[in-house]
Amino acid sequence: MPVVMRKKVLYLLVKMLWKILSAIPLWILYRVSDFFYVIVYYLVGYRKAVVMKNLRFAYPEKTDRELTKISKRFYRFLCDLFFETAKLNFWSEKKIMRHMTFVNFEEINDLIRSKRSVSLFLGHYGNWEWISSMSLWLDKNIAGGQIYKKLTSDIADRLMIDNRSKFGVECIEMSHTLRHIHQHKTVGDVSVTGYLYDQSPMKEESKYFIDFMHKKTPVLTGTERITKRYGFEAYYVDVRRIKRGHWQAEFVQLHPDPSSLPDYRLTEIFYEHLTRTIYRQPEFYLWTHNRFKYTID
Repeated sequence: MPVVMRKKVLYLLVKMLWKILSAIPLWILYRVSDFFYVIVYYLVGYRKAVVMKNLRFAYPEKTDRELTKISKRFYRFLCDLFFETAKLNFWSEKKIMRHMTFVNFEEINDLIRSKRSVSLFLGHYGNWEWISSMSLWLDKNIAGGQIYKKLTSDIADRLMIDNRSKFGVECIEMSHTLRHIHQHKTVGDVSVTGYLYDQSPMKEESKYFIDFMHKKTPVLTGTERITKRYGFEAYYVDVRRIKRGHWQAEFVQLHPDPSSLPDYRLTEIFYEHLTRTIYRQPEFYLWTHNRFKYTID
């Protein structure tokens, strides 16, 4: 069988299994998640050393015993996140709107009606996959998009795009960001675009460092440049868990006039907000990511 055909068959098979998984009631999936937690944390020990290293940077005042408690809560969340993500594939608009709610969305709608485009700054915190359902809360006459980094697995990448685009949000690969924004700006479209902005730049692209979790950490600055270049509004998406299976996100203005800020200040403000969010409930941040790989001591 040709390689292309084999990949297509494998994708269809995995997608079918994903759909079957998504049809299982969430309360049952949470029981499965509890079982997976034991496997992932105690048997496999997935990235436990990275998690503890990151937590020690973030909380130098805490003992290893205290950090282990946070770590265990994080792994429970990580397993929940996998199964919650699957539900996007099955839930109706009405169902997801009961589980993922948004605060202050009317402020964004007012900007849309005023023909103002918006950059949404997000971190890998809480259930960022469900954030794609924000399109259900916003005016329909917009170009809604989210920037993503292509995954190494073609199958996982296609499944991710299928999930995130279900409710009408366009997925834009990171390397196409500027072209996408420019095209919509040129024809006068109003856009609301989400950026997972706490990703690590490549070592050779590490141009600017900020104090994040007590470490001088390289950060991406592209979203700030785009926001200021095109005169977009800048909002932070502050996520919190209400209870298991229920998340809430609030749109918080980062600055009333981003273009007036000096270089990198908008990025710094984003990280100040993200840090406060993380310290509020640290178990919901993605600690498995080697975020401090290229720090300056």
